[in-house]
Amino acid sequence: MARSHNFSAGPAALPLEVLQEAHEEFFDFAGTGMSVMEISHRSDTFIALARQAERDLRELLDVPARYKVLFLQGGASMQFSQVPMNLLRGKASADYLHTGLWSGKAIMAARRYCAPRVAASSEASGFDRVPPASEWRLDPDAAYLHYTENETVHGVQFAAAPEAAVPLVCDACSSLLSKPIDISRHGLVYAAAQKNIGPAGITIVLVDEALLGGALPLTPDVLDYASQARADSMLNTPATYSWYLTGLTLKWIRKSGGVAAIHRANQAKAGLLYREIDASGGFYVNIVQPAFRSINNVPFFLADPSLEPAFLRAAEAAGMRGLKGHASAGGIRASLYNAVGPDAVAALADFMKEFRRVHG
Repeated sequence: MARSHNFSAGPAALPLEVLQEAHEEFFDFAGTGMSVMEISHRSDTFIALARQAERDLRELLDVPARYKVLFLQGGASMQFSQVPMNLLRGKASADYLHTGLWSGKAIMAARRYCAPRVAASSEASGFDRVPPASEWRLDPDAAYLHYTENETVHGVQFAAAPEAAVPLVCDACSSLLSKPIDISRHGLVYAAAQKNIGPAGITIVLVDEALLGGALPLTPDVLDYASQARADSMLNTPATYSWYLTGLTLKWIRKSGGVAAIHRANQAKAGLLYREIDASGGFYVNIVQPAFRSINNVPFFLADPSLEPAFLRAAEAAGMRGLKGHASAGGIRASLYNAVGPDAVAALADFMKEFRRVHG
């Protein structure tokens, strides 16, 4: 069976090598005579798997020893609430940078627990950039500063991590392990796995131990970072199969040369697609300022929007799936996560060139 070129925004493409290894081990994991889905998360076999995944993640991201690595559930949407539940620590407000749909959702969720301050926003310009730091209105007494490193819907990405005098919180859902990040500059980094790290079901949280222990009284144990850290992320039954596949994907990233090599490949993939958009003479349009263009998600529009249904139908017929833009934004979106190969991006660029020749 021919494999499709998968440009879905998440759940997203997984490395074929990972899928093949999982297929081979599906009925008998590590000589147990059982699938990894069937073995106890308390067993020595699964504990060894979990510890290896943590070691690989720490090595790939150079995570300092003082940080706890948690393998949780609930995705970014859970973290939008879990972060203020745990990190307010007696403060009445936290600062947020508003650069697209998902940072907006984080702000909305935080309103249940505190008075979030929008320190800066690019909404007025259509989320075409990250607001310059000179425009930020930061509160020195804020509990933390939250930013979304990459906005999957609008295709806006930070060129560098913000400077902050308070704990820095990063939503890295769509970019963690796709480019370098200095964990030591952050109080907390979170990422749902289903972009670059594995399948849906696992959410990675990297948190400085100094921030643990101050959860709001209403916080359930399962949402308390300190409780999860003490239980090695197994306060309840974790998503064992997703954890296993995440572990395989981490090994694949290591074999692929690590984050630096993956980043170079991602830059090349994105560059190819942006060049095709920019060379189209306005047939294809991306509104994001070049300095803030995402290497993970490339949204664009056709100047004649009536052609978009035909574009999507023809792309799918050519084996390219997941290109329909987010419902809130419309248009086209190509997600170029780690497992999307350069061959897939080259095929999309060629398709775009030919579609423009026929319809331009």
